[in-house]
Amino acid sequence: MPSEEPPRRRVPGPARPSRPRPASGDRASRDRAPGSGADRTPRDRTPRDRTSGDRAPRDRTAGDRTPRDRRAGDRPSRDRTTGERAGADRAARDRASGDGAARPRTPGARGSGARGSAARTPGARTAGARTPGARGSRPAARPAAKRPAPRPARKPRTIRLGSPRPRLRLISFGLTLVMLAFVVRLLQVQAVDASAYAAKADRYRFQEYTLSADRGEITDRNGIALAASVDAYDITADPKLFTPEESKLPDAPEQAAALLAPILGKEPAELAKKLRTPKSRYTLLARKQTPQVWNQIKDLRKVYGQKAQAKGGTGVNLLGGILSEPSSKRVYPNNELAAGILGYVNAEGRGAGGIESQLDPQLAGKDGKVRFTESNGRQVPTAGSQGTPAVPGSDIELTIDRDIQWAAQKAITEQVRKSKADRGYVVVQNTRTGEVLAMANAPGFDPNDLSAANSAAMGNAALQDAYEPGSTAKVISMAAVLEENKADPGTHVTVPNRLHRGDRLFKDDIDHPTWYLTLNGVLAKSSNIGTILATGRLGETQAESNKVLHSYLRKFGLGSPTGLDFPGETPGILAEPGDWSTSQQYTIPFGQGLSVSAMQAASVYSTVANGGVRVEPTLVRGTKGADGRFTPAPAPEESRVVSEKTADTLAKMLESVVEDEEGTGNKAAIPGYRVAGKTGTANRVDPELGRYKGYTASFAGFAPADDPQVTVYCAIQNPTKGSYFGGQICGPIYKKVMEFALKTLHVAPTGNEPARLPVTFEPPTP
Repeated sequence: MPSEEPPRRRVPGPARPSRPRPASGDRASRDRAPGSGADRTPRDRTPRDRTSGDRAPRDRTAGDRTPRDRRAGDRPSRDRTTGERAGADRAARDRASGDGAARPRTPGARGSGARGSAARTPGARTAGARTPGARGSRPAARPAAKRPAPRPARKPRTIRLGSPRPRLRLISFGLTLVMLAFVVRLLQVQAVDASAYAAKADRYRFQEYTLSADRGEITDRNGIALAASVDAYDITADPKLFTPEESKLPDAPEQAAALLAPILGKEPAELAKKLRTPKSRYTLLARKQTPQVWNQIKDLRKVYGQKAQAKGGTGVNLLGGILSEPSSKRVYPNNELAAGILGYVNAEGRGAGGIESQLDPQLAGKDGKVRFTESNGRQVPTAGSQGTPAVPGSDIELTIDRDIQWAAQKAITEQVRKSKADRGYVVVQNTRTGEVLAMANAPGFDPNDLSAANSAAMGNAALQDAYEPGSTAKVISMAAVLEENKADPGTHVTVPNRLHRGDRLFKDDIDHPTWYLTLNGVLAKSSNIGTILATGRLGETQAESNKVLHSYLRKFGLGSPTGLDFPGETPGILAEPGDWSTSQQYTIPFGQGLSVSAMQAASVYSTVANGGVRVEPTLVRGTKGADGRFTPAPAPEESRVVSEKTADTLAKMLESVVEDEEGTGNKAAIPGYRVAGKTGTANRVDPELGRYKGYTASFAGFAPADDPQVTVYCAIQNPTKGSYFGGQICGPIYKKVMEFALKTLHVAPTGNEPARLPVTFEPPTP
């Protein structure tokens, strides 16, 4: 503890008598001892020298330090030596010895006058301490030692604080910016983009799902399903459940993919890639899977779920993230049967070929929607739901007879395989109504498994292929000659082995001596030269003959669409008569230099069989809506091409092709029935080479010849094994298909005898 600083020493003066105290009520004057404030010099006076009343000055402790002491800090006071203390005592005694009756009081003594208390020195540590020899007379006081001058007081250090205003301004500016940003954002959300955010809120709060409409069925004329929709499942997954955090496995996607690949028929790497997308909660693994496939996945998932439970409930089901969505799948119960007509649907369930594409709007129906409130991925039952129900598609009833279609497809497939041909087609048509009873193509495809289909076989070649018909087109030339009254079936036509016309030398399919044929014989023996000679009578000049023949070709439907509006259908190729080349003027009459489709060729014979009236072919009988009501298709357009008389005459002439031993179509004869038909063997234009290569063999006809009911047309492209003549390879197909169709349709033989028109005539003797 720091020592006290000694009081300043005063120079003693002569003792003064004490003054009388003032009367009561007046403030008592204080007797001052020698060396009191009155005797002090200004230098020796300090605030501590002044006393109030008789109070003695207090000894200063560390707590009573003066401002000077505080400025000095904890600086220790000067210690007095023993000699200094003795000198002070002697001075006190000297002052006391000057007056024995009354002892002068030292500065700071309590009260006035002489009291029994001992005189105190300014530096005494305790009040009332007396020096030796204080009683009695006192010696004269010695002058006190001169105290050194005190150090000048140190000015207190002032700590000045910075002004708070700049900081307050900065903070206020920052808060203003923050509040301004909030205000701008609120204005944007509540005013500018209010509708957009409301729409987003509705989208997240309300969930909309599309209700797929059931696709309508496609049936044959008897209601037998040719294309139908069955329940199916889209196999999906939640990739998040295959992450290492959720599955507790580093390779969960790979393990799951290895299990699913054999079931789904997919590559494991493809499935693993889809499962390894952790930022997504949905991925599609496979579309349109059968219920059997989904059942296999469920069984496998159940097994792994049991394994997870066997681990005390801490295991994870490896296939727990595999899910499914109900869907529908288009199936074709008869596989390849009528695939060219039906077409197929794509992965999105939309028609992509055939009737499926042509009538997709009617078949697809109209999807519905359901909208409900969702919370945490679950529907809120109490919030209700709203939406529009799905409208199922209409059922399409075709004119096809499934059984006749099967017979036609079986016959043409076998012959194409046997002849090692590129392809073949068979068309069966009702001669009176124009309804197509069958339209078969070989090779075909299975619309249930498009991955294995040949792209070249996925269309309907009977409507999409354009080729030169050959001799089957001669019936049009004969119809024109008969209708124009330029000849009759018995008209004589002398047919040489070669005929020079224009810049070419024409011949028949075989070398022969000069034939003496009737017009009927020209058709029966399928003579190219005889046909050129007969059609040359249609006009005064070849150009006029060309115009007349062209008009009949157009009336029979060549060079124009058939009216089926089938996707990819070809109108054929028929140039204007003024554009016919020199060779075309003479090749078109026997079926070369123009192109047709199998459907167009069949329609020509149906026109003859229908008494000369052409009825546009039809494939659709009508539609059946969701209410079960059947709506028949619009009636096809009809147009007369030749007179009934001409058509009847042509039927008898065509009958000679099959019945007469001179005819080329004997293999098409059907016992008990009168059959009319015509063979065809034409040079074939190779579409890849752009020139003639190979042959097109064909046969066309109808039965019964005297009461036609059914037309059958057959063509085989580029047969490379065995015969390539139409009568040899297509005649048998015609016979098989016609016999089956007549029995299926319960067409009985007429029992009438054939007309047996003459084929040849006796040349005049020279």
